[in-house]
Amino acid sequence: MKESLYIIKIGGNIIDDEAMLSSFLKDFASIAGHKILVHGGGKMATRVAEAMGVPQQILEGRRITDAETLKVVTMVYAGYINKNIVALLQAAGCNAIGLCGADGNVMKAHKRIHPVTDYGFAGDVDEVNIGLMKALMAQQLSLVFSPLTHNGQGLLLNTNADTIAQEIAKAMSELYKVSLVYCFEKPGVLLNAADDNSVIKNITVTSFIDLKEKNIITEGMIPKLQNAFTALEAGVKVVTIGHASNLQQLIQQQAGTSIVNE
Repeated sequence: MKESLYIIKIGGNIIDDEAMLSSFLKDFASIAGHKILVHGGGKMATRVAEAMGVPQQILEGRRITDAETLKVVTMVYAGYINKNIVALLQAAGCNAIGLCGADGNVMKAHKRIHPVTDYGFAGDVDEVNIGLMKALMAQQLSLVFSPLTHNGQGLLLNTNADTIAQEIAKAMSELYKVSLVYCFEKPGVLLNAADDNSVIKNITVTSFIDLKEKNIITEGMIPKLQNAFTALEAGVKVVTIGHASNLQQLIQQQAGTSIVNE
């Protein structure tokens, strides 16, 4: 019987709030068994880039990563944010190790090819080194991933954190019973964006299409849900979306929005 593995993704709104991040990481540390944390940090990267005079361009929720922006996101994601999270987890009694895709050749990618838009040094994942991750977790380490990959030829690539979480979940489902949880600042996917009490309990592919057509689900939530369905199709057992403060309930599917097969 496969062991359980929890893969949790947090975004910039949680990272930017010291109290919320500290509380979340204590909850994460208390999860028994194998666990992996994937973090974003786009808002901090944008602030640092602007302070350094590096213009930023966001298209449909995706950052255009030119050469100077790549330097900024590497410093912010793999540097300050990643190591700060690892230090806070150590303080919470959770022995953690911070990684990007280049470390241990854990995640290789290629530079995104798009028929219309040049996303610069943005990466799409090709390979996930599940053997290395299993070996690290066997040492009772929790893994903390920043959203950077590499192409095997010396080039780092900025890679969407939701996608990183999905790709890890898909790959690790070969070895573990995987639960994937996307944590953000809302209690789930909302029927009414202005009403936190309008959480949609379950979303299927059919209802997702309907909600998109009605413009109830828009912008950044669309790729998040697309990642969720891709993970389910690849064998991930559970995908849940909800507020970071409800982590324990989310992993038990007692809160948030569950993404389910038809």
